[in-house]
Amino acid sequence: MQIDAVNIEIVRHLKDGRKSYKLIAQALSITENTVRARVNRMIEDGILEITGNVRVDVLRGHSLLYLGVKLKTMDLQGKAEEFSRLRGVVSAGIVTGRYDLILQVLLSEDYSLLEFITGQVAKIQDVQTVESFVVYEGYNLKVPYIL
Repeated sequence: MQIDAVNIEIVRHLKDGRKSYKLIAQALSITENTVRARVNRMIEDGILEITGNVRVDVLRGHSLLYLGVKLKTMDLQGKAEEFSRLRGVVSAGIVTGRYDLILQVLLSEDYSLLEFITGQVAKIQDVQTVESFVVYEGYNLKVPYIL
């Protein structure tokens, strides 16, 4: 499937939250059926996945953690899959830079950073180092996309 400017604009509108196809169609001067068909096609082709973001700054008793993980192995896909099954892990991404994986983890009052690191991460083999980043407040930045 070709990702054109219309598909990018549809994705931008969906990024702002679950917006109706009718409103997206009006904003883009296309029909609602065109929006629906394009969204369904992008989902079927595995290009688009509609998900939700947790606003930890308004979710009392919870915090969002990003954990950079440096591994001793090059089995990045296997390790990402293994980490993704740990309690609290929302996502695990293979990345470039000084880390091999970046984890997104939801913590709560009864599930702390220390418990996650010592009780979960410590069980995973081939972890060289980790670095944690706790999110205090999140923002959805609108970054322009250039085709």
